[in-house]
Amino acid sequence: MINDYLERILTAHVYDVAVETRLDSIPLLSARIHNRVLLKREDKQQVFSFKLRGAYNKMAKLHAEALQQGVVAASAGNHAQGVALAAQKLGCSATIVMPTTTPQIKINAVMAMGAVVMLQGDSYNDAYEYALNLAKEKGVEFIHPYDDPDVIAGQGTIAMEILHQHPGKIHAIFVPIGGGGLISGIAAYVKRLRPTIKVIGVEPEDSNAMYRSLQAGHRVELPQVGLFADGVAVRQVGEETFRLCRDLVDEILLVDSDAICAAIKDIFEDTRSIVEPSGALSVAGLKMYAKQHDLLHETMIAVASGANMNFDRLRHVSERAELGEQREAILAVTIPEKPGSFKKFCNLIGARNITEFNYRYADSQQAHVFVGISVRNREEATNLIQILQDNDLRAEDMTDNEMAKLHIRHMVGGHSRGVSNEVLYRFEFPDRPGALMNFLNKMSDRWNISLFHYRNHGADFGRVLIGIQIPHQEKEEFMHFLEELGYEFEDESNNPAYQFFLA
Repeated sequence: MINDYLERILTAHVYDVAVETRLDSIPLLSARIHNRVLLKREDKQQVFSFKLRGAYNKMAKLHAEALQQGVVAASAGNHAQGVALAAQKLGCSATIVMPTTTPQIKINAVMAMGAVVMLQGDSYNDAYEYALNLAKEKGVEFIHPYDDPDVIAGQGTIAMEILHQHPGKIHAIFVPIGGGGLISGIAAYVKRLRPTIKVIGVEPEDSNAMYRSLQAGHRVELPQVGLFADGVAVRQVGEETFRLCRDLVDEILLVDSDAICAAIKDIFEDTRSIVEPSGALSVAGLKMYAKQHDLLHETMIAVASGANMNFDRLRHVSERAELGEQREAILAVTIPEKPGSFKKFCNLIGARNITEFNYRYADSQQAHVFVGISVRNREEATNLIQILQDNDLRAEDMTDNEMAKLHIRHMVGGHSRGVSNEVLYRFEFPDRPGALMNFLNKMSDRWNISLFHYRNHGADFGRVLIGIQIPHQEKEEFMHFLEELGYEFEDESNNPAYQFFLA
């Protein structure tokens, strides 16, 4: 039956709604990993996802009577838009059941195309069960998002385009996996015509239904799935997609959320486009594979499957991208609570860029600081920790500590009863190496820093909040220091937020 897919794909009805998307070179990432990386731009489809291919191919083959009665589908978002667009094109009604966790941008897009949206359950599987029952009650066709030969064949037209666009040598094609429809269609076509090309699937570590199923030798239902990459948040893969992946897919890689965020940034830097987390899975897997296999000078293709990103999620992506690339280390460092300790710590860090610094005076003996530092790789972070410890500064690596990254970094601080003569100032530092040391070198050694907060925001200046203990008789000298410094500043000592939460 696998051989049947070649004919199904070659005769698929997709181009009434889909376009042949570009296969773009990704030069910056290619240069960094020393392999040629090409990106299949399915984010450029009319609904910003590949899903319209399979949905339309399935619906275009329905009898006129079935179309007249309308269709029902379940989706976390992208399949819903494909079904809605297909229904609009074919002149039929569509009811889409979506999980309550679906990003609003996808819900709005589906409704804009005239489909009826019903929100049901917390996951795709909840919505799927409800939609199946609804289709049976209404006696209408259910359009499965992945476990249907016509849907699989529609997605397989991507492989047909890839091999036409790049007839030369290809080492591997990397494909995101949710329910398995996309990779099944691509693998069925590629392995029939050019079996030496590896087809490699990529899943999130917390949504790895296909990986677990292939390991077990049967379909496994996950008790729960992570929702960061909501486009692939499927608790159980399809029967047909499992069969095809078992027979045709070479390997499945698992990546974490930080690696996905780093891949989103990689794609943005090369294309100035922002894909959704599931759309960046393939690039995250490609980078992992190239590193694991010490690959050099090979051509690899990643499928950018979609770009239906909630804008609010960009905050998290930006926060975690450098961690995913191992270009930022998060450390907890203990230093003596006395003037000059902070300056000594900064000297030990050297020319490395501080991306974040959180500190609040706690007691008269020790200070615990939470710091982010730009590094080239994990080895440099390990070496830096050793340097700090060799200089009697206790340091612990928090880079892989999920609670520290999600919560603690935003909670360091609070009221401090032991601080006297504290003033609070907000500064704009030039965001360049040496700006902080310039501040510390010009500041009197008699003045103790009792609070410090900084986070790199990617601007040409850094926003810094500093608390300093200044004896009353030295206030005039302090004001002279501020004027000589030349940085923009604002006195926040009477700010009610400071009085409520920090003073």
